Amino acid sequence: MKETIKLTLQFDGTDFYGWQRQATLPTVQGELERALGTLYGEPLTSYGCSRTDAGVHAEAHVSHFHAPRSIPYHGLLRGLNSLLPSGIVVRHVEPVPADFSAKRCSVFKIYRYQIYNAPVRAPLLHRFSWHIPLPVEAQPMREAARALCGEHDFTSFRAAGCDARSPIRFIHHVRIEPRGELLCFEIKGNAFLRQMVRNLVGSLVEVGRSRRPPGWIGELLEARDRTLAGPTAPARGLVLEHVEYLEDFREPTEFPK
Repeated sequence: MKETIKLTLQFDGTDFYGWQRQATLPTVQGELERALGTLYGEPLTSYGCSRTDAGVHAEAHVSHFHAPRSIPYHGLLRGLNSLLPSGIVVRHVEPVPADFSAKRCSVFKIYRYQIYNAPVRAPLLHRFSWHIPLPVEAQPMREAARALCGEHDFTSFRAAGCDARSPIRFIHHVRIEPRGELLCFEIKGNAFLRQMVRNLVGSLVEVGRSRRPPGWIGELLEARDRTLAGPTAPARGLVLEHVEYLEDFREPTEFPK
């Protein structure tokens, strides 16, 4: 009987074209499946909690696969990490129930976005932040972000080509904190549309730069029109920080609010 294994990965997404495998381009799923195939001696499919875009990073991206035979977990961890490229590492290996799904069983996700807000760029932060040389004020963005919390139709922040059946999502909180020259966003929600976090950040920055009033964000939600919202923030500033599951890994009947 096949065993279902949950993997928690960390990766620098700079050199990868997102999570989802592509025939001719390097992706995180493609590299993971290549390593799994080498270890088990046959092609295997991995399933991810989120289809992160090209250039997006992860602190704790969750995936699962169905193992055709038993390998000690410590050996599986060492073996995968010896085969994966330097930009990807498996941090944790865990057996889970057969019906576990890295995507469907998640309760919420937390994303972090970093802006480097200083006149001169910082090469050591370039891969992991959006450099904005002109001032961006946190307080008006916090005021604007209050409109995002709760359950809403996020069509105005949904990228073209998004295949989600519904644009309705629940946002638990949006936190915006200056840390020296960094502006750090933390957005927690039950699920996210394609490029939703980057589109939210791009629109909030319009408020932070005094190009739009704080009430504009609420107007965008009501408008349900992506063409009216701000630009998409660069992928390099975004990190999938945490994915939460119920203790027994059940698929939730409804998302907690």
